[in-house]
Amino acid sequence: MKFKAEKTILLNGIQKVQNIITTKATLPILSNILLETQQGTLRLTATDLDIGITCVIPVEIMEPGAVTVPAKKFGEIIRELPQDNVIISTKKNNLVHIETEACQFKIMGLSREDFPALPEFKEGEAVQIEQSKLKEILNLTTFAVSFDEARYVLNGILFNIGKNKLNLVATDGKRLAFAEQKIKQEVDKKISVIVPIKTIQELNRNLQEEGELSLIIGNNQALFDLKEVVIISRLIEGEFPDYQQVIPPVAEHKITVARENLLLAVKRAALLSTPDYQAVKLELFKNKLVISKTTPDIGESYEELAVEYTGKEMVIGFNPGYLVDALKNIPDQEVGFEVSDSEKPAVIRREGYIYIVLPMRLG
Repeated sequence: MKFKAEKTILLNGIQKVQNIITTKATLPILSNILLETQQGTLRLTATDLDIGITCVIPVEIMEPGAVTVPAKKFGEIIRELPQDNVIISTKKNNLVHIETEACQFKIMGLSREDFPALPEFKEGEAVQIEQSKLKEILNLTTFAVSFDEARYVLNGILFNIGKNKLNLVATDGKRLAFAEQKIKQEVDKKISVIVPIKTIQELNRNLQEEGELSLIIGNNQALFDLKEVVIISRLIEGEFPDYQQVIPPVAEHKITVARENLLLAVKRAALLSTPDYQAVKLELFKNKLVISKTTPDIGESYEELAVEYTGKEMVIGFNPGYLVDALKNIPDQEVGFEVSDSEKPAVIRREGYIYIVLPMRLG
């Protein structure tokens, strides 16, 4: 194999695939990237056996072929090369030469035969989704995913697709985020799958503001085709909780508040949070919200915000991080914050989005 590539393009391709590679790979080959020449392009592939990612970049091919190279070392070498074209070739025993006009490296690769093949998908019905719209609703839900391995079914996002709608749901048991987006395509059969958080993070990293992606569901696998980048992932098996049962009806009274003001006030109060004293206190009065925090041996804070609210007075505590996560991702200038009781969940509701968060005990 021998090809010539622009350094910046090659480095960009490496960075797109190497994020999924773990330093604790069970097999040495899983620490490598597969390089394959294909009709004027180079295909880079990485996998950890649960998720695989490929990226295609333009190169000048001198000799076709394939080899695997250590991802971390290969990426570091390419990053430090001068801004020249790079010529990469393979010699006997998978020795890989990396050359520019000024410098030369040799690193040991491994044979492509040992590299795990990615799953193949039959030509199924692909669902077309606008990348910018998917990115928007992923940002509104991803933070609510659980990382508790004991509740494995919550370690991902539920994708529900039916007719011309895509719904995403994430929950960690203490909060729940639901986001809905229309898609142009009419989907005949209902699709319901749980996509692991690692795949979601990789997908979000590669989504663009323009263009569409194709989603194909196979046998416990999903393929996300973003044209230059393709992500193939195992799905989480199991029954996702019935989220519709926990969505409260619209509250009679809600707080209408400037989103940025509430976000910054909660962030300031959270400065005094500790693992033993997490909750910030919200006190509701007519057209006034008081946000305060008292932490023994550290200090206290107090802040008033002007709001629209005509309901009953109450005091309620929240994990500040749970409020910040939602508030920093909602694009609106104002948010409606529904609370009905100090021991019942609060709800942020906007068109196509519902975020439910359980209160915390104060003191």
